[in-house]
Amino acid sequence: MPKKLLLLLSLPLLLAGCASQFTNLTPLHQARNEDNFYPVEVAFKCRQQSLRWDSIQPHVVVDTNSYSMQPTPLMNDRWETLVPVPPGTNLIRYRYKFDFQYNAFGGRKQDSAISSDYTLQILDK
Repeated sequence: MPKKLLLLLSLPLLLAGCASQFTNLTPLHQARNEDNFYPVEVAFKCRQQSLRWDSIQPHVVVDTNSYSMQPTPLMNDRWETLVPVPPGTNLIRYRYKFDFQYNAFGGRKQDSAISSDYTLQILDK
């Protein structure tokens, strides 16, 4: 009986999902460059012990466009990519979206975490 009670009490903790924390490592301002691609980088932390770190698929979402991110070399829990900004555009709004799997009763389940909005201002030379 005590084991069943313990399992029942711990169930909400397992179903609570990923208490995620996004740390935007991208500068707020970047000088306009000739190729119109700008680096963005994020650190992602999650306290969910059942998270399958090998299943993480991070993206940067700008308007309706999504750009895949790659792990930052020699760093843990950080991802980066280049985001295109059209010539003449001086400000973009973006957010990070992390799709991942986690271990649950009955097998793996899908989930995602989305950051708040961030802005990047492009400064003309």
